[in-house]
Amino acid sequence: MFDIGFSELVMIGLVSLIVIGPERLPKVARLAGFWIGKSRTMMANVKAEIKQELHQEELRQILKDQADLEDFHLRLQEASLEAEAINSSVQESLTTSETDITSNNDSK
Repeated sequence: MFDIGFSELVMIGLVSLIVIGPERLPKVARLAGFWIGKSRTMMANVKAEIKQELHQEELRQILKDQADLEDFHLRLQEASLEAEAINSSVQESLTTSETDITSNNDSK
């Protein structure tokens, strides 16, 4: 995140020693460490919550896609049954027409 080298840390330490003073510096360092740790913990928790929400959203999307596929499969089966019914109706009509034609030819 931040690219702070050893020389920058030494400079920050010297400036803080001069500004804050040697008596209060350990107390301030402890307090700064506490808040840095607390902010890291909060960031880790936020990252975990975001990751969990994204995972839940992915699962919802997968379930929705699966339901859509099941619906498509049912509609495809219905269309197949209707096509078979139309096919059998056409075959029956052809058979009836053939018998009518042969009976007409035989009667002449």
